[in-house]
Amino acid sequence: MIFGNFVSGLIILFERPVRIGDTVTIGSFSGTVSKIRIRATTITDFDRKEVIIPNKAFVTERLINWSLTDTTTRLVIRLGVAYGSDLEKVRKVLLKAATEHPRVMHEPMPEVFFTAFGASTLDHELRLYVRELRDRSRTVDELNRTIDQLCRENDINIAFNHCGHFTSP
Repeated sequence: MIFGNFVSGLIILFERPVRIGDTVTIGSFSGTVSKIRIRATTITDFDRKEVIIPNKAFVTERLINWSLTDTTTRLVIRLGVAYGSDLEKVRKVLLKAATEHPRVMHEPMPEVFFTAFGASTLDHELRLYVRELRDRSRTVDELNRTIDQLCRENDINIAFNHCGHFTSP
């Protein structure tokens, strides 16, 4: 085990699949690489906790390096609208929210897809790109708020599950 981590540490140092400052996901852990040592690599997660990962995991497990060559990342925002909604109006509202947002890239252009007839919703996906990984959460928050406002202004009902309680006399 120690020898495997040592050899993996050498591979990391020479091949450089990760560098200090990179944002990575390895297994169920995501965060920023803060230290690379011979035996283990330290990742600081988004709660500012340091997670020490044996280097062997970087060689044997699936590794996503979100910032190795390009910090551009795709976002997918899902929206379920009520049955009977004007689908073309839904598409226009979602595209308006995306194209008017300052962090959303225009190349490639945002896209809207009607993905499914859900149990109580007409399901849509808004797919778009942002240049910086660090903008993901803020952009999703701002777009969700804008989409909610635009749906209200355009009489589009965002669907939700209804629960009925029936009692017998």
